[in-house]
Amino acid sequence: MHMNIRNLSACILASLSPLSSTHAEVLPKDQATNPSSVVTLFNGTDLKGWSHILVGEGVKKEDVWSVKDGVIVCKGTPLGYLVTENSYQDFALSFEWRWAPGGTPGNSGVLLRIAGKPATFMPKCVEAQLKHENAGDAWGFFGASIDGPAERIQEIKNHESLGDFKGVKKIKAAEKAPGEWNRYEIKVSGDTMELKVNGELVNQVKGLDVLSGPIGLQSEGAEIHFRNIQITPHKP
Repeated sequence: MHMNIRNLSACILASLSPLSSTHAEVLPKDQATNPSSVVTLFNGTDLKGWSHILVGEGVKKEDVWSVKDGVIVCKGTPLGYLVTENSYQDFALSFEWRWAPGGTPGNSGVLLRIAGKPATFMPKCVEAQLKHENAGDAWGFFGASIDGPAERIQEIKNHESLGDFKGVKKIKAAEKAPGEWNRYEIKVSGDTMELKVNGELVNQVKGLDVLSGPIGLQSEGAEIHFRNIQITPHKP
């Protein structure tokens, strides 16, 4: 998510229908994980271990997400997110992403410490931004706490579909050209988070709510691909 969502909000609200009751009821579950061991979140074959939340009645997971040649392909519409069935509090998460080769890059994000049911297409959570040319920004939605240096703080008030939210801009850009694979490394510990893009430290934030929650990959308007998704949970 990023500032240009204001420009999209009218069309989003116009198309926004209630979340599918089936999808809304399939909520992620808290499940203990073995601390300090690497967990493969995507097995390269199917979406076992992932649930989904999508805007619209009767929209199926396979209408948006598919697996091809060891890659999760997200069409980008309708709005929503793929979400882990397990929850995580402190962890090191890594994965690769790219925009569809030959396509137009757009918006997406990694949702962390998701709390409860989504209010619209976005739940209360902290987001590690994936929007093209903004990867490395961080946001807190629906009251999720986030803080950083004053000169890098961004705040939106009374947004039509997302309410008040606050973010911390990245330190520098490190993305590759659209269509090329990028690597994200995200470390969350207590009330802090560190973001690396392609091996470059691009953001450090503090003041996060300390809680356990699922992890989500957004569908937000443009085709995006994910692979090699791994997490190492840590003891709080």
